[in-house]
Amino acid sequence: MKNPQISVILPCYNAAKTLEEALESLAAQSFCDFEVIAVDDGSTDNTGLILDLWAKKDSRFNHISRPHAGVISASNVGMLASQAPYIARTDADDRSHPERLAKQWAFLEENREIAVVSSLVKAFPEKDVGGGFQVYIEWLNSIVTDAEIKREIFVESPLPNPSVMFRREWLLKMGGYEERGFPEDYDLYLRMYLAGAKFAKIPEVLHEWREHPNRITHTDSRYSLENFLRTKAYYLARGPLKGRDAVIIWGSGMMGRRLAKQLERQDVPLAAFVDIDPKKIGRERRGKPIIAPDALAECWGQYQNPVLLASVGSRGARKLIRERLNNFGYVEGKDWWAAA
Repeated sequence: MKNPQISVILPCYNAAKTLEEALESLAAQSFCDFEVIAVDDGSTDNTGLILDLWAKKDSRFNHISRPHAGVISASNVGMLASQAPYIARTDADDRSHPERLAKQWAFLEENREIAVVSSLVKAFPEKDVGGGFQVYIEWLNSIVTDAEIKREIFVESPLPNPSVMFRREWLLKMGGYEERGFPEDYDLYLRMYLAGAKFAKIPEVLHEWREHPNRITHTDSRYSLENFLRTKAYYLARGPLKGRDAVIIWGSGMMGRRLAKQLERQDVPLAAFVDIDPKKIGRERRGKPIIAPDALAECWGQYQNPVLLASVGSRGARKLIRERLNNFGYVEGKDWWAAA
């Protein structure tokens, strides 16, 4: 029997309430040449029974049962068991559009330079989707091309993990997901970014992301704000900030201060903060001066190879800072990066 074209990796842990709906959405795919590798990560509910029933009625659905070890380990177990040249990820509480696998497979077949493709996403059920999550979804759906994704990759995780399809060789090359105490999907995409991977999204909603209080991003400390900042600082230091003799942070508020703390732990040479608040200008943060935007050029000129990070958490600030820096002549992705 020939290997399938797509292996869908589905980690499951006590997912009996939503699992049927996720499996039904996979069974309804217009693209049929796939296998589902569901990894039952030590569930204590009926997850294993549901997976057994599906395996008996559809040979494409397989599952592996093992003691509870967490989503990172479960995802990697599925990856190593996969047979296909393409690996799709999904979660046991989400829904895939019937054309998801077909469109992502066709895209990767036609665009050999792309390492991983995602899609636009929709959060459901609407009554449970809070304002913050909706803002994140809108941002996710606004960055589609490789250039857009890389431009904002240090803002937040740019690809919804259960919506992606990888080339298997890229996932194996990166060693799959890794346990660093970081959000494992963001960590993977940043490692891929530093390794030169190209990203893309199908500009259509092909995945529905379920919001609920027990979603792992709400319950696991790896997804805390502090750990996202740790992740950014770790990879900024090994990417855009490597070899720089000065790092200037635009934003001396909460977000800028917390990012600065994490960057100092990576031995990054902080030089100054930029802020528009006249009450802050002239003061110091973490022993570094807070300067006005109009003083940026003078500060910049004191160093051989400086870089700026924009780290202001308020909504709409990134757009305004981008316009200001563009007007000053600084090049995004070369002279500065958005980091909030």
